[in-house]
Amino acid sequence: MCDAIYIHVPFCINKCEYCDFLSFKSTPSKRKEYVEYLKKEIKLYPEFDYDTVYFGGGTPSLLDPLEIKEILELLHIKENAEVTLEVNPKSVDFKKLRAFRDAGINRLSIGVQSFDPYYLKLIGRLHTDIEAEEIYRDARKAGFDNISLDLMFSLPGQSIEDVKKDLIKITGLRPEHISIYSLIWEEGTPLYEKLLKGELKETDNEIEAKMYELIIEFLKSEGYIHYEVSNFSLPGNEARHNTKYWENKEYLGAGLGASGYIGNQRYKNAVNFKDYYGKIDNNKKPYEEVGVLNEKEKEEYRYILGLRLLEKGVEADGEYNNKCLKLEKKGYLTKKSGRYILTPKGLMIANDVFEEFIS
Repeated sequence: MCDAIYIHVPFCINKCEYCDFLSFKSTPSKRKEYVEYLKKEIKLYPEFDYDTVYFGGGTPSLLDPLEIKEILELLHIKENAEVTLEVNPKSVDFKKLRAFRDAGINRLSIGVQSFDPYYLKLIGRLHTDIEAEEIYRDARKAGFDNISLDLMFSLPGQSIEDVKKDLIKITGLRPEHISIYSLIWEEGTPLYEKLLKGELKETDNEIEAKMYELIIEFLKSEGYIHYEVSNFSLPGNEARHNTKYWENKEYLGAGLGASGYIGNQRYKNAVNFKDYYGKIDNNKKPYEEVGVLNEKEKEEYRYILGLRLLEKGVEADGEYNNKCLKLEKKGYLTKKSGRYILTPKGLMIANDVFEEFIS
């Protein structure tokens, strides 16, 4: 049963130095045209009852609140659904945040990335640390009581002390949810080019591991639950939409380059506007890739994604139970209430653990 929808908005004010996501600069008329096609695409699917809606990007907060409202009015949304909008601090003000709230958004994910002016400039963020804090406070005034803040670590030249300063700042604001990601050097990005030229250096693996350990210890000491590899929340404030990904549940993906999972199919939409618009004009779903999953592949996904949930983990059976037992003997997994979860040791090499479940 599909009760979640991800809506991709591929527009940004500018592209950050580290970003390789599908996003472009735009005009109001181009965004308006895109929203019209988004609505047409959504109509190509059955009318599901949605428990979670997630606007991601790009910078979906570049859209006009009325455009967001038009999209939401197309959907059959359950009472008490979680409706999230990703926000770039530079793209909103109090008035716009209030309008998003009135349009039906009830959760924000704000891309802060750092509270240090030097690192914000280094990674190409347009907002300042002061603006990020102001937007957070404006969101509170606008009526949002469920806010997630994004933070990055392992930035070029960043010290453990720098990370701690960011942690002190973010926990001082007391958001309900915090997502923390280490920098990934993506080929073709400006940051990667600077790495190749020797202008920037990668963080030493040992230092990065110590940063991650500090983040976990610090946020736990502040009352946050480390419920997923990169995510922390105050009790009862886990991201309901993203949790569905990790529980390998179905979701509809709408928009340019969006991915979805319905029935036994995982699909990805066209990544250029011509193909995306053309297929919708022909009353076709704008798929670029479609993969039909067999039972074995579904099981692999269940373990790889499920083990990311540090409190819930996965229930093991069959051949996968033997894999879990081997990983348990090595100290990477442990059993809790009959389910396997990552140990602190396993968490530090989580990707290696996940690979054990791929045939």
